[in-house]
Amino acid sequence: MQIIEPLLIGNYRIVQDTELYRFTSDSVLLARFVKARAGEKVADFCAGCGIVGLHFFAENTGIEHVTLFELQNEMAELARRTVELNGLYDLFTVENIAVQDIPLRYIEAFSLILCNPPYEKGGFENADPKKAVCRKELMLPLEELVASAARCLKFGGRFALVHRADRLSELFCTLHAAGLEPKKLQLVSGKEGAKPYLALVMAKKGAKSGLEVLPTLSNTAAAGRMGAEKGAGAQKGNSAAGSAEDEKNTKQRAADGEGAFPTAAGEEI
Repeated sequence: MQIIEPLLIGNYRIVQDTELYRFTSDSVLLARFVKARAGEKVADFCAGCGIVGLHFFAENTGIEHVTLFELQNEMAELARRTVELNGLYDLFTVENIAVQDIPLRYIEAFSLILCNPPYEKGGFENADPKKAVCRKELMLPLEELVASAARCLKFGGRFALVHRADRLSELFCTLHAAGLEPKKLQLVSGKEGAKPYLALVMAKKGAKSGLEVLPTLSNTAAAGRMGAEKGAGAQKGNSAAGSAEDEKNTKQRAADGEGAFPTAAGEEI
């Protein structure tokens, strides 16, 4: 069942499907991790229903265009409906295509690429295939994701993504090998003092070495909220209000994407 839910930023709304993968607080944290520059041309890899691209657009000004790349047909259609619902025809493009198959017209086309990729390995045998593709590296290995980002970024462009904290070494090596130098890192824990489970990383194409490490973020994922108000994370120090999932589901990345958004506020389509 498709439902319309408020983004809780301005009047923006997003379309989701209760039978498909539903985004988690990862997407919200990523959208707030970097800020837009004037005239920014943005790509959202593994866009799903378009949450990262839409949230980033809603939080920032001066963005020239956002292109959403999504492999699964049903998810790309949700992204199209979200674009239509918000009247963003001239500012957003939806491409139903694998990241590895992005056409030549997008080579070195973007100044910023955002990505909440499938970052888990194994354990998918009994999973819903459509949801497993969103969570696990079945169709998009890390090396291919990073290579595609490097191809599509302009020189000096930024690649911001969320990934598992325990795969940071692998991620940094892969980024560096592709000419994307890690420049900004923020670890995320489920609560203050807990072991980080997530990492937010920004790498820059053609940059010199030098990494800024931010204070660890506590993802409290406040129940029934998706960030409440613009800038709420900054107002609460090292806490960040995510989507409506409890701490346990936050750490597990809300395996089936359920409980990741305040569905009580949703409107059936």
